[in-house]
Amino acid sequence: MMNLFPIEAHWVWMILAAVLATAEIIVPGFFLIWIGFAALITGLVTLMLGITEALQFALFAMLAIAAVFAGRRWFALNPIESSDPLLNDRAARLVGEHVTVVEAIDGGEGRVRVGDGVWPARGADAAIGTRLRVTGIEKGALLVERAL
Repeated sequence: MMNLFPIEAHWVWMILAAVLATAEIIVPGFFLIWIGFAALITGLVTLMLGITEALQFALFAMLAIAAVFAGRRWFALNPIESSDPLLNDRAARLVGEHVTVVEAIDGGEGRVRVGDGVWPARGADAAIGTRLRVTGIEKGALLVERAL
């Protein structure tokens, strides 16, 4: 049988593990590290047992699937606490902020200025220039009430 690798197979798996671990650092996401872990285990098993190439690929595939599922389960049971949980939720960050009406709120709907942008708003009727406070978000519109 022809050897697909010009170097010993266990080194190929370990190099692949190092490349995937490095890629995880460059492209963060906690996914490639699990595939890299599967490659490392495959390399170690290949080194110790000298298994065939077909078995190596089968082992790697099974370990990769198992490692990804194990990683997903671990993160589901141990979520990472963020120091700023609203970092990517701009609308939620606006709750409590004061805004100015730029299009009168009539019939419960209008528009308000938030910083340098304008957002749709829902709340009690208010004239242009009225200062309001954001109390929540609903379907992309800010829920507002009179500012105290």
